[in-house]
Amino acid sequence: MDAFDDVLSANQQYQRTFTDAGLPGRAAKGLALVTCMDSRIDPLGLLGLHAGDAKILRTAGARVTDDVLRSLVLAHHLLGVERVMVLAHTDCGMAKATDEKVHATIRERSGVDSRSVDFQTIDDQQATLAHDVQRIRSSPYLPADMPVVGGVYDVSTGAVELHAT
Repeated sequence: MDAFDDVLSANQQYQRTFTDAGLPGRAAKGLALVTCMDSRIDPLGLLGLHAGDAKILRTAGARVTDDVLRSLVLAHHLLGVERVMVLAHTDCGMAKATDEKVHATIRERSGVDSRSVDFQTIDDQQATLAHDVQRIRSSPYLPADMPVVGGVYDVSTGAVELHAT
Protein backbone atom coordinates (compact mmCIF):
# COMPACT_ATOMS: atom_id res chain seq x y z
CA MET A 1 0.00 0.00 0.00
CA ASP A 2 3.02 2.32 0.16
CA ALA A 3 2.32 3.46 -3.38
CA PHE A 4 -0.92 5.03 -2.14
CA ASP A 5 0.25 6.55 1.15
CA ASP A 6 0.15 10.09 -0.23
CA VAL A 7 -3.47 9.92 -1.37
CA LEU A 8 -4.64 8.06 1.72
CA SER A 9 -2.97 10.68 3.90
CA ALA A 10 -4.68 13.41 1.88
CA ASN A 11 -7.98 11.60 2.36
CA GLN A 12 -7.49 11.62 6.12
CA GLN A 13 -7.06 15.40 5.94
CA TYR A 14 -10.15 15.65 3.71
CA GLN A 15 -12.23 13.64 6.17
CA ARG A 16 -11.45 16.11 8.96
CA THR A 17 -13.34 18.91 7.20
CA PHE A 18 -15.78 16.84 5.16
CA THR A 19 -19.46 17.63 5.51
CA ASP A 20 -22.06 15.49 3.80
CA ALA A 21 -23.92 17.93 1.58
CA GLY A 22 -26.77 15.47 1.23
CA LEU A 23 -26.65 15.64 -2.54
CA PRO A 24 -28.80 13.12 -4.41
CA GLY A 25 -27.24 10.90 -7.06
CA ARG A 26 -29.11 12.74 -9.83
CA ALA A 27 -27.46 15.33 -12.08
CA ALA A 28 -28.88 18.61 -10.72
CA LYS A 29 -28.26 20.45 -14.00
CA GLY A 30 -29.33 17.50 -16.15
CA LEU A 31 -25.91 17.40 -17.83
CA ALA A 32 -23.58 14.56 -18.70
CA LEU A 33 -20.09 15.59 -19.75
CA VAL A 34 -17.92 13.17 -21.71
CA THR A 35 -14.34 14.39 -21.65
CA CYS A 36 -10.76 13.16 -21.72
CA MET A 37 -8.91 11.67 -18.80
CA ASP A 38 -6.18 14.31 -19.27
CA SER A 39 -5.27 15.61 -15.81
CA ARG A 40 -5.14 19.22 -17.06
CA ILE A 41 -8.93 19.19 -17.39
CA ASP A 42 -11.05 20.33 -14.42
CA PRO A 43 -14.47 19.26 -15.74
CA LEU A 44 -16.55 20.98 -13.09
CA GLY A 45 -14.51 24.17 -12.93
CA LEU A 46 -14.28 24.81 -16.65
CA LEU A 47 -18.07 24.83 -17.00
CA GLY A 48 -18.87 26.59 -13.72
CA LEU A 49 -20.36 23.45 -12.22
CA HIS A 50 -20.32 22.11 -8.67
CA ALA A 51 -20.48 18.68 -7.08
CA GLY A 52 -23.84 17.09 -7.89
CA ASP A 53 -24.49 19.20 -11.02
CA ALA A 54 -23.42 16.72 -13.72
CA LYS A 55 -22.37 13.20 -14.50
CA ILE A 56 -18.73 13.17 -15.64
CA LEU A 57 -17.49 10.38 -17.90
CA ARG A 58 -13.78 10.38 -18.73
CA THR A 59 -12.04 8.34 -21.39
CA ALA A 60 -8.76 8.64 -23.27
CA GLY A 61 -9.44 11.15 -26.03
CA ALA A 62 -13.01 11.82 -24.81
CA ARG A 63 -14.10 8.90 -26.98
CA VAL A 64 -17.67 7.67 -26.83
CA THR A 65 -17.06 3.99 -26.19
CA ASP A 66 -19.61 1.25 -25.63
CA ASP A 67 -19.15 1.75 -21.88
CA VAL A 68 -19.79 5.50 -22.20
CA LEU A 69 -23.02 4.73 -24.05
CA ARG A 70 -24.01 2.25 -21.32
CA SER A 71 -23.34 4.91 -18.69
CA LEU A 72 -25.28 7.56 -20.61
CA VAL A 73 -28.30 5.28 -20.88
CA LEU A 74 -28.23 4.73 -17.11
CA ALA A 75 -27.60 8.43 -16.48
CA HIS A 76 -30.56 9.45 -18.62
CA HIS A 77 -33.11 6.91 -17.44
CA LEU A 78 -32.13 6.78 -13.76
CA LEU A 79 -30.07 9.85 -12.87
CA GLY A 80 -31.65 12.91 -14.43
CA VAL A 81 -29.42 13.47 -17.45
CA GLU A 82 -31.31 15.34 -20.18
CA ARG A 83 -28.38 16.69 -22.27
CA VAL A 84 -24.87 15.58 -23.18
CA MET A 85 -21.70 17.49 -24.00
CA VAL A 86 -18.74 15.66 -25.56
CA LEU A 87 -15.67 17.76 -24.90
CA ALA A 88 -12.36 16.95 -26.56
CA HIS A 89 -9.32 19.15 -25.93
CA THR A 90 -6.32 20.71 -27.59
CA ASP A 91 -2.91 19.05 -27.24
CA CYS A 92 -4.51 15.62 -26.79
CA GLY A 93 -2.11 12.70 -26.80
CA MET A 94 -4.69 10.50 -28.51
CA ALA A 95 -4.64 12.89 -31.48
CA LYS A 96 -0.85 12.80 -31.69
CA ALA A 97 -0.40 9.06 -32.22
CA THR A 98 -1.79 6.09 -34.07
CA ASP A 99 -2.83 2.79 -32.53
CA GLU A 100 0.22 1.24 -34.20
CA LYS A 101 2.54 3.78 -32.55
CA VAL A 102 0.92 3.24 -29.15
CA HIS A 103 1.28 -0.55 -29.49
CA ALA A 104 4.93 -0.16 -30.51
CA THR A 105 5.66 2.17 -27.58
CA ILE A 106 4.07 -0.21 -25.08
CA ARG A 107 6.03 -3.14 -26.53
CA GLU A 108 9.30 -1.16 -26.42
CA ARG A 109 8.78 0.04 -22.86
CA SER A 110 7.39 -3.11 -21.26
CA GLY A 111 7.52 -6.00 -23.69
CA VAL A 112 3.73 -6.28 -23.54
CA ASP A 113 1.85 -7.13 -26.74
CA SER A 114 -1.19 -4.84 -26.60
CA ARG A 115 -2.43 -5.40 -30.14
CA SER A 116 -5.73 -6.84 -28.91
CA VAL A 117 -6.61 -3.41 -27.45
CA ASP A 118 -8.25 -0.82 -29.69
CA PHE A 119 -6.93 2.48 -28.31
CA GLN A 120 -9.18 4.53 -30.61
CA THR A 121 -6.55 7.12 -31.42
CA ILE A 122 -7.71 10.19 -33.33
CA ASP A 123 -6.45 11.16 -36.77
CA ASP A 124 -9.02 13.95 -37.33
CA GLN A 125 -10.34 15.48 -34.12
CA GLN A 126 -13.32 17.25 -35.72
CA ALA A 127 -14.45 14.17 -37.65
CA THR A 128 -14.01 11.97 -34.58
CA LEU A 129 -15.96 14.41 -32.43
CA ALA A 130 -18.80 14.49 -34.98
CA HIS A 131 -18.78 10.67 -35.13
CA ASP A 132 -18.92 10.32 -31.35
CA VAL A 133 -21.74 12.87 -31.01
CA GLN A 134 -23.67 10.98 -33.68
CA ARG A 135 -23.13 7.72 -31.79
CA ILE A 136 -24.98 9.21 -28.84
CA ARG A 137 -27.71 10.77 -30.97
CA SER A 138 -28.40 7.52 -32.78
CA SER A 139 -28.55 5.30 -29.71
CA PRO A 140 -31.92 3.53 -29.65
CA TYR A 141 -31.83 3.71 -25.85
CA LEU A 142 -31.68 7.50 -25.65
CA PRO A 143 -34.32 10.03 -26.76
CA ALA A 144 -33.88 11.12 -30.39
CA ASP A 145 -34.50 14.73 -29.36
CA MET A 146 -32.02 14.81 -26.46
CA PRO A 147 -29.62 17.75 -26.92
CA VAL A 148 -26.09 16.49 -27.66
CA VAL A 149 -23.22 18.80 -28.55
CA GLY A 150 -19.51 18.43 -29.23
CA GLY A 151 -16.75 20.89 -28.48
CA VAL A 152 -13.09 21.40 -27.78
CA TYR A 153 -11.52 22.73 -24.59
CA ASP A 154 -8.32 24.71 -25.08
CA VAL A 155 -5.89 23.58 -22.35
CA SER A 156 -3.78 26.73 -22.76
CA THR A 157 -6.57 29.34 -22.55
CA GLY A 158 -9.42 27.58 -20.72
CA ALA A 159 -11.85 28.39 -23.56
CA VAL A 160 -14.55 25.99 -24.72
CA GLU A 161 -15.54 26.17 -28.36
CA LEU A 162 -18.65 24.28 -29.42
CA HIS A 163 -18.69 22.75 -32.87
CA ALA A 164 -21.50 22.09 -35.30
CA THR A 165 -21.60 18.33 -35.20
